[in-house]
Amino acid sequence: MNVFVIGVGLIGGSIVTDIKAQFQEATIFGVDRNSAHLDKALALGFIDQKAEFNDLYKAHVVVLAIPVDKAKEVVVDVLDSINDSCLVFDVGSTKEGICTNVANHTKRQCFLAAHPIAGTEFSGPTAALKGLFQGKSNIICEAEKTGEPQLKLGEEIFKRLGMKLSYMDAASHDKHIAYVSHLSHVSSFMLGKTVIEKEKDEKAIFDMAGSGFASTVRLAKSSPAMWTPIFKQNKKHVLEALGEFIENLNGFKKLIEEGDDTRIFQEMEDTNRIKEILKGIEK
Repeated sequence: MNVFVIGVGLIGGSIVTDIKAQFQEATIFGVDRNSAHLDKALALGFIDQKAEFNDLYKAHVVVLAIPVDKAKEVVVDVLDSINDSCLVFDVGSTKEGICTNVANHTKRQCFLAAHPIAGTEFSGPTAALKGLFQGKSNIICEAEKTGEPQLKLGEEIFKRLGMKLSYMDAASHDKHIAYVSHLSHVSSFMLGKTVIEKEKDEKAIFDMAGSGFASTVRLAKSSPAMWTPIFKQNKKHVLEALGEFIENLNGFKKLIEEGDDTRIFQEMEDTNRIKEILKGIEK
């Protein structure tokens, strides 16, 4: 099984690392415009060979793991280059744009729109991790538009990598993910910005920062090259989520201003039920 990964960073590298472990017959080919990344991926051993776009004709599986703005365009070139039985899946966190771009392609049946919800704040080939997707959710969109053989192969790969699969339409995915992922990245970036601007003495930040602050701003270490296109592509839903978040912040600010301890307590107690919700997800 010839598996081509386009983009040998955190997600692409982690996926093919586990594919190599789970599919002994797989040969992994790496495609990346950054030659240093390809060299590192080869040295780390999660790709077997370097490759180029004109090699895609021999692919059985193509993993598209590049920023969502690039993926939306590149996926068309990939579909143009593959054979009719190949499976192509992307891993981006916005789905509507890429699904729209391939809607009328003659090889639409080869494409599987996927979003494995896993990652870290790090990027590049050295960030790739074995077992990153174990127990994690993977949202598949427009499964009915993917050919049956390609869908079955994709589902087999995802399940053997330990993912829990769910299915929805692309528009619903983008709306929901704006709240549970994109908003948290915005808030983390802006919290980091607020503290940096207020505390010019960086030593004071590091001396006083506890684990709560560190975990809250962890996402602010994420790649701007990856997240800028995500915010652009999912602008409508991110703005909606951000507007509601700002409204809640202003409401909580007002309670503090008014010294309404009872309602401050109640707001936090009501939100404490997130513990039970997350406990259910983690199971």
